[in-house]
Amino acid sequence: QVQLVESGGGSVQAGGSLRLSCAASGYTYGRYCMGWFRQAPGKEREWVANINSDGLTRYADSVKGRFTISKDNARNTLYLQMNNLKVEDTAMYYCAAGGGECYGARPWGTYFGWGQGTRVTVSS
Repeated sequence: QVQLVESGGGSVQAGGSLRLSCAASGYTYGRYCMGWFRQAPGKEREWVANINSDGLTRYADSVKGRFTISKDNARNTLYLQMNNLKVEDTAMYYCAAGGGECYGARPWGTYFGWGQGTRVTVSS
């Protein structure tokens, strides 16, 4: 059973940077998709970015050019580098893992594992 543990959240001023990590264990799939999602207080969960087993990345328009998703296969760790953070980036951030392809903005419910979340707070 897959286990995902996020870390790296915190409080930062607008314009600052944070790097989130997601340590993964317990699964072996030839092809996979790993993603980041976020949920702000009072809002629906939204997709942020994903990366497939070939390293192909996709981003939501709201974070494109500011966030970078990457993975370290040797460490079984997924990352989200967040630069030029904005107040509207404040949210709980979750990583997710799924088999197969990402096929665009792959929905939350199609993954088979999710982390517990790490909180990001951006102040003005």
